Amino acid sequence: MANYTAADVKKLRELTGAGMMDCKKALVESDGDVDKAVEALRIKGQKGVAKREGRSAENGAVVSQISDDNTSGVLVELKCETDFVAKGDKFQAVANQLAAHVAATSPADIEALLASEIEAGKTVQAFVDEANANLGEKIVLDRFAQFTGGYVAAYMHRTMPDLPFQIGVLVELDKENAEVARGIAQHIAAFAPKWLSKDDVPAEVVESERRVAEEVTRAEGKPEAALPKIVEGRVNGFFKDNTLLGQAYALDAKKSVQKVLDEAGVTLTRFSRIKVGI
Repeated sequence: MANYTAADVKKLRELTGAGMMDCKKALVESDGDVDKAVEALRIKGQKGVAKREGRSAENGAVVSQISDDNTSGVLVELKCETDFVAKGDKFQAVANQLAAHVAATSPADIEALLASEIEAGKTVQAFVDEANANLGEKIVLDRFAQFTGGYVAAYMHRTMPDLPFQIGVLVELDKENAEVARGIAQHIAAFAPKWLSKDDVPAEVVESERRVAEEVTRAEGKPEAALPKIVEGRVNGFFKDNTLLGQAYALDAKKSVQKVLDEAGVTLTRFSRIKVGI
């Protein structure tokens, strides 16, 4: 006769996220003691963590937390192996708990975040490993963004209706303007600018673009005297395509993002765009 009840199995599944047969087996081996069964399943799960390390985690979700007064905000990307797990309440709860922890502790970088304690005696790394064990998939936390100081807002986007948010954008303005913040954040989600302005583009990238532009222009047989002007035009085109302030605004292509900000009388000080797996 079984030394456990259906309620014990249900409780064990809720506590560990393990499958029904694994829970039943653990309860048999622990003589119906739920606490011992939890321990056994977690030990078994932690052993499975190492086996999952080589697997790919390209699904997941981006979650955000914005303070009530919009003076700070957080984006956290948590990755897993399948969209099935990404859509689950337990995975979402883990991601949101991590975002709340980042908001509360302001870690300097991902290494500091993973080493910090999310619960008494438990580091974030251990917390993620526990989720790995309980959910039965490789779970990865390797990216977050946090802004504090100006007017901070977020825009979250689903790439598919049945998936959690796959793209998150955080923007910071020098003064409050919810409408402009949202519009610019939506633009960033859609157009994925790499840098804020041309001043932020690394010198080596600019030189590479200039070199390519010159070689292409020469290959086209353009007159030598015209080369500098044509090359400069192509480099400026690169800036326009890849820097946020230079891009044509998504909601009004006749204006640049810079012009939209100027007309609103605000300055965009920084932004972050996170897309799951990219």
